[in-house]
Amino acid sequence: MTGSEVPPSFRLAYVLGVTPTKWVRIWNERLPDVPLTLVQVSAAEASDVLRGGGADAGFVRLPIDRTDLSAIPLYTEATVVVVPKDHIVAAVDEVSAEDLADEIVLHPLDDTLDWERRPGRPAIERPATTADAIELVAAGVGLLVVPQSLARLHHRKDLTYRPVTDAPGSRIALSWPEEKTTEHVEDFIGIVRGRTVNSSRGRAPAPAQPKSTPAQPKGKRPDTSGTRRKPAAGKPTRKSPRGGSGGPKSAKRGKPRRRS
Repeated sequence: MTGSEVPPSFRLAYVLGVTPTKWVRIWNERLPDVPLTLVQVSAAEASDVLRGGGADAGFVRLPIDRTDLSAIPLYTEATVVVVPKDHIVAAVDEVSAEDLADEIVLHPLDDTLDWERRPGRPAIERPATTADAIELVAAGVGLLVVPQSLARLHHRKDLTYRPVTDAPGSRIALSWPEEKTTEHVEDFIGIVRGRTVNSSRGRAPAPAQPKSTPAQPKGKRPDTSGTRRKPAAGKPTRKSPRGGSGGPKSAKRGKPRRRS
């Protein structure tokens, strides 16, 4: 390898809440010679990281500006409300947005939920991040509605969460720069979509070897028992000298009689 050559690698960005462990493991099994580097990004900066070449592909939260980015939606997360364990909401299995109408619901600046109308009453100030909002919930300042993966990520013993049945979900997608759909990007798309290594978009399978017929052992003539040779054209078939209708019948000869 010369000094100008760069060894192959793959950089994968992911937003908080996404766990790419399973896909990374499959990548390492299929492409052990191409190291995969994880790049953690916030939901707000994910698109800029991809456009700027900071990652080859990434798991993002929709919606994003798809002017020059391709995206494959993968799944939608449930939305939950984070509350103190002694809050009245903790006593039920689930709530609706209307059930939170009288509560102060924090709205962090990095929120990605696509609300038409946010539930509850707004706080005086918006927390900078979801992590900051979690601290305020623990302090009894208000409640927080977030994707379930973020509630798990920021889990605290003094807090719990419950599903919000009519809240918008958070959609997770795999995204990459449209003009940089490289072979390795295609490989990773195949892994995320569950393609096998021998699928049409995966690694090409080894060519099938033609079946060989067993060779006849040397010095041994093929067994032709049970077969009858046909007579050559133009040659008469021999008949047995005894019997048959092919030859003339011979006269019967006996001993001469004596004359008296």
